[in-house]
Amino acid sequence: MMIDINELKSQILMDGLEEENLKKIAEFVELVRFSRGDNIFKEGDPTKGIYMVRKGSVEINKVTPDGWKQKLALLKENHFLGELSVVEDKETHGANAEVLEDAELFLIAKEKFIEMETTDPSLMAKIMKTIARVASRNVHLMNDKLVKLLISY
Repeated sequence: MMIDINELKSQILMDGLEEENLKKIAEFVELVRFSRGDNIFKEGDPTKGIYMVRKGSVEINKVTPDGWKQKLALLKENHFLGELSVVEDKETHGANAEVLEDAELFLIAKEKFIEMETTDPSLMAKIMKTIARVASRNVHLMNDKLVKLLISY
């Protein structure tokens, strides 16, 4: 089943892509479903690819050695996850992705993502720019939180 390109258009990761780019991506994007409480991946699981949230919500968290769960992010519709493991070319994930509400996600398999680097470098450059922009925003948010924490200490 091919994914509707209009659904891909609303995804943050697909921001600014032309219709022909979206059509190309729609050919290999897969729709995957998860129930509340499922793990999309756990720390140490093999990297499957980049996920884009179509419906539902996902928490990214890490568990400390003493068992304390630290929430890193809450991702809702149109956000993406798993990109760091793919971009950093890691074999495994460095955090957990837990489904908080029944979720449907679009998956771009790691192999397809890597293939796009050689077959369509201009498309890949646009996607990487979006990943960099979101990562930069996240770093700024974390810095703000850290500063507030230090000031209140």
